[in-house]
Parts: sequence; C-alpha cells; structure tokens
Amino acid sequence: MTTQVIKHNKLSLPYAPDIPGLTFRRFQGDSDFPKMLDLINAGKIHDQVERTDTVEDIARNYAHLNNCDPYRDMIFAEVDDQVIAYGRMEWNINKSGEWLGFHFAFIHPDWRRKGVGAAILHYEEAHLRQLASGLLKDEVISDTSPRYFETFISDTEVGKEVMLQKAGYEPVRYYFTMVRPFTEPVEVTPMPEGLELRTVRRDQFRMVWDANQEAFKDHWGFVQGTEQDYQGWAKDPVHDPDLWKVAWHGDQVAGMVLNFLNIEENEEYNRKRGYTEDICVLKPWRKNGLARALLTRSLQMFKDMGMDHAALGVDTQNLTGALNLYESVGFQVEKRHTNYRKML
Repeated sequence: MTTQVIKHNKLSLPYAPDIPGLTFRRFQGDSDFPKMLDLINAGKIHDQVERTDTVEDIARNYAHLNNCDPYRDMIFAEVDDQVIAYGRMEWNINKSGEWLGFHFAFIHPDWRRKGVGAAILHYEEAHLRQLASGLLKDEVISDTSPRYFETFISDTEVGKEVMLQKAGYEPVRYYFTMVRPFTEPVEVTPMPEGLELRTVRRDQFRMVWDANQEAFKDHWGFVQGTEQDYQGWAKDPVHDPDLWKVAWHGDQVAGMVLNFLNIEENEEYNRKRGYTEDICVLKPWRKNGLARALLTRSLQMFKDMGMDHAALGVDTQNLTGALNLYESVGFQVEKRHTNYRKML
C-alpha cells in the first residue's frame, strides 16, 4: 500500500502527476459544496449525464451518509487553490457478506487525461484498503469475507471506463434507464382481488420503507438500509405521496410504485417526464399481476397530468422478470449503466 502523508488538511500523493500548482487536500465542510456542484455540472455536460443538483441537495445527502466520514473519506484536487476534482469513498456489506468499498470521482473536463483521475483512483483504493484492514482488526469482517472495490458509470463516460479497465476493473452488472413515450395508449390492467389502493399518510412512511426493504432484499447486491438511510429518504423533497401507487391488503403493504416528478430537472432539460420508480411487490402477492396493475395506473396518471413520457431504471439481470414487464408496457432503453468491481 502506498503511504499517504497527512499534514493538517493537506494530502501528499507521491504518485501524483507533475502539474505546476497541483495539490490535494481533505474535505473542508459546507464551503466545499458549491465547488462540488460546479464540478458535477461541468462534468455532466461533457459526459452526457442528465441530472439536476443543488447545493441543498448535496448538503442533505451528506447529512445522511453511512460508513463514510467526509472529513476522512474524501479527497480534493486543486490547482492554484482552484478545485479541479474531488472523490469520495464509503463501504457496505451486502446480503452475500461481500465487503464493498465504493468510490467515485468528479474531474473537471479541462483537467482530464493528465493523470489526476488516475492519482485519485490510486488514493481511493489505498484508503479503502486501510478501512478494510481496520474492519478486519475490529472483526467487523472476517478473513474469508470477499472484498471488492466498486464503482458505477454510465456508458457515455468513456474516459472513466477506459481508466477503470486499465486499472483492472471488470463489469459485473448492467442497468438500463428506460423511457415510455405516451404517444401510444396505456392499457390499464385490473387490480388483483383483495387489494386496494390507498394514499399513504406521512405517518405511514416507515411502513412503506420497511415494505420496500423487504421486497428488495432478495435482489443482487442488496444492502440493508439503516436509520440514516431512512431519514434521508423520508426527508427527500421529491416525495409526493399523492403520486404514489401503493397497494394494501388490510393494514399491510402488498406492493408499490413510488412515482415522482423532478420539476427542476424537467425545466433544465425542457421536457415533461414522470418517474415510475421503486416498483416492487412483496412475496405473498407476487405473480398475480399486481406490479403491472400498479405500473399501468402510474403511466396513465402521468399521461393524464400532461407528461410526455415516463422513465425508470432497471437491473437487466433482475430475476423477477422486471425488464420483460417494462418492455411489455412500452418502455424502451434510453441508456446503459455498468457496475464495475475489482478484488482487493
């Protein structure tokens, strides 16, 4: 492992590229959020990644991090005191007992292909190895636990893909962003008997969260959510229970589609998109058409609201047949994303 020498807030990376004025440091608190947003916005245009963020979004997300201390687990690159890149690391243990050291970085397009990204990747791997060693010592994980570096990219992030592959990362899972245009009619299918749709009250958020966790626990790579995760989820301003389609069997949640609108994103990209996400059915009510019934009602709702299309994300290897369901109601692939891993 390469040794990082920490002097106050500065980081010394012996393997950094020889760029005049280039320095590395740690996170400095809320004052870094606008600088991070500038990098996200510069990168998304270059990488053809559609997203809409605000400083408030970043602050809210960073208030609910798990297994990540930003003052310890982040790195910033500066040239003459101007932030040109940053990266963050965190770890999780999934349902299969695999330790996953997740990392990502945003690098300003003007400073790519100069060795900055490779230096940050080198640092992130070394730092995650240190974290894993500490967890082994504390017996949080065992010597037999599989341990991987992990990251996630879109197919338009070509430079990052090349860098990861050169560093020994391999694709392990593929995901699609799919869209369903409303140029064709929506065939709304019947609800299964014994189930009813009811609007979710704010005091029922925990029930919906718990049901969502239960429904997804058999999915590949599932990581059990924590109280921090729940609090971040519950406080997300995008949630509008009036848009949700939640099926109940008495006082139990049977299935859901947690629809939402991202108004700022629609304005930025001049479109009318509704999201049909968190589509899931709990085991006792699977294989009876509930997911289709909830999804087609969601599509019709957005169409009635004047949206042009709906969108969702899907694991292409989902064993529940989600991809087939989405294609059967008119969703089409818009973009591919890849989960990359490398063994420690």
